[in-house]
Amino acid sequence: MQSFETEIENPIVQKDIIELANKIELFNNGKIDEEKFRSLRLARGVYGQRQEGVQMIRIKIPYGKMKSNQLRRIADVSDEYSRGRLHITTRQDIQIHYVDLQRTPELWAELEKDEVTVREACGNVVRNVTASETAGVDVNELFDVSPYADAIFKFFLRNPICQEMGRKFKVSFSNTDEDTGLSYLHDIGFIAKVENGVRGFKVMVAGGLGSQPRHAEELYSFLPADKIIPVMEGVLRVFDRYGERKSRAKARMKFLLKDIGLEAFKGLIAEEQKAIEFKTVAIDADAYVASQPVSVEAPQVEIKDQAAFDLWKSTNLIPQKQDGYVAIGVKVLLGDFYTDKARLLANLIDNYAAGEIRLTLRQNIVIPFVKEDLVPFFYQELEKLGFVEAGYNKAVDITACPGTDTCNLGIASSTGISVELERMITAEYPQYLQNEDLVIKISGCMNACGQHNMANIGFQGMTVRTPEKLVAPALQVLLGGGNLGNGNALFADKVVKVPSKRGPEALRRILNDFEANANGKSFVDYYKVTGERYFYDLLNDLQDVTNLTQEDFIDWGEEEKYVKEIGIGECAGVVIDLIATLFFESEEKIDNAKASFEDEVYSSAIYYAYQSLVNSAKALLLAENKKTNTHAGIVSQFDEFFIEGGKIDLGTSFSELIYEINKNAPTKDFALSYIANADKFLAAVRAYREAEQAKA
Repeated sequence: MQSFETEIENPIVQKDIIELANKIELFNNGKIDEEKFRSLRLARGVYGQRQEGVQMIRIKIPYGKMKSNQLRRIADVSDEYSRGRLHITTRQDIQIHYVDLQRTPELWAELEKDEVTVREACGNVVRNVTASETAGVDVNELFDVSPYADAIFKFFLRNPICQEMGRKFKVSFSNTDEDTGLSYLHDIGFIAKVENGVRGFKVMVAGGLGSQPRHAEELYSFLPADKIIPVMEGVLRVFDRYGERKSRAKARMKFLLKDIGLEAFKGLIAEEQKAIEFKTVAIDADAYVASQPVSVEAPQVEIKDQAAFDLWKSTNLIPQKQDGYVAIGVKVLLGDFYTDKARLLANLIDNYAAGEIRLTLRQNIVIPFVKEDLVPFFYQELEKLGFVEAGYNKAVDITACPGTDTCNLGIASSTGISVELERMITAEYPQYLQNEDLVIKISGCMNACGQHNMANIGFQGMTVRTPEKLVAPALQVLLGGGNLGNGNALFADKVVKVPSKRGPEALRRILNDFEANANGKSFVDYYKVTGERYFYDLLNDLQDVTNLTQEDFIDWGEEEKYVKEIGIGECAGVVIDLIATLFFESEEKIDNAKASFEDEVYSSAIYYAYQSLVNSAKALLLAENKKTNTHAGIVSQFDEFFIEGGKIDLGTSFSELIYEINKNAPTKDFALSYIANADKFLAAVRAYREAEQAKA
């Protein structure tokens, strides 16, 4: 028994961490399939990185809210197990890199001492629930969405209905019609609304980015707040049953909705309602504990550079609905900062604010509840940390994924070019330090972790090949995307592909043209008028690869000649097949069902039994080389091949047996009979398999 196991107070968390430790030992001893192990570690936030033999750990920060003690804990963990660098992601997570796999269980145990989790930060699960970073302090919000995001996070964490989906599932909350949570690109997005004095949400479903971005569709124009958990459960059940599982390229929910249409999707959700235990789930927003600011006298401060201070105030202060307070936006270059600064920041907010920070979707930090008379003091203290760069959430504030620095899927550098473009804008276009209307984003590959295809100006890492078949790093330039508010948006057009070293010149031409001809229009409106062909003609000569120099073969931020290296993607949701161990997993799921039954959580018990039934059927179908792309397909294929073919006699069809799940309420009696059916079915298919093997 390892010592860290006895230090975990929560028995559920303890079980999780011990299971990870045990599975690592089995994997080390060659007793567990690599693909199966990958699925388990991903759902525990352990993600392979570009460098061999080390892991990236993704730490879940629900709706971006982090208390000072949690920030200190993460800093301590990073120093002990990583390299002291913290990376803020575009989903309000923290990532640390270069972690030894063998130490991940104890790392997780350390985080949990301050209620920080890595559970379901990666993998085909409900990922981190994101929200507007100004939730609770926004002058324009109808209400604080934090309690609702928190309730969703807690309800679906470890929930059996979303542990083994075909792909990841992303959720967002926006506190105003500005839709700063970006509902339109999420699997489910909630925008705060009030009707007749009742709190609720506009609900958007099946959005997504990646190589084929799709705008989410409106599921409800208004859904009362006590319905959001049951509705999301229905959506997840439908996605789990009908979503693609074999083809990674088609496994996101956006493809399911595209294939069957919104009305059919709604019909499937309706079919699940009987199986959902809670028809309404009241969320007590008043019980949500919001952070409280300290009361402290403002220290005397002498500002040395008044012009720099005034510029910073004009770009980095955020009005707050609480009288006498503002929030401070901290621009964090590439989302990277170090543990020494993290601890000093934690001390600062403890002593002079409300003891919390918010991580933002643009990889920055917001400090809420700063007294207005403390602003000069905060500027002085943040300047010591290098945290007073002007331009928070402005055009100069470029979002970029890690790209080829650490990601397996990175094709070209996103961080290196981001640094160069920010430098260029600051030097050549200082007016953009205060421009909120221009959004620039960069991704190192087509999977769009940097959200490049929803930006006004986006860049995607690619390669170009010369006539001599030499390969150089490149950037695809995308234009015209943008958030229009209230769940509406435009995705950017692919315009040209240029060698990476010509990226700054491409941006320079775009900005010069915009400055000269837009006549006050926003970039989105200007692009609507001019169009893709106009900018293609403006940039086309930059695509020429017949005249590349040696410099063009060295990517931004690198010193050596570019070599294209792409590994196996995990964060992008690799589909994991568990052929060799399906029967064993069916047993495990029945055990989980029985444990949930003993705990009187009958809905969970029933869903574990459902998963066992699907797994058992899938095992036999795979043995016969049949397709197992979706749960629904497994059910129909099993009936066609084994039941109608007279190979197995269940006394009924498999579909009748398994679909009892959505025809019965989750009662104790039904749970008991459904678990028994799963047990009998596993015995029947195992007996058939053994008989077939005996014949061979």
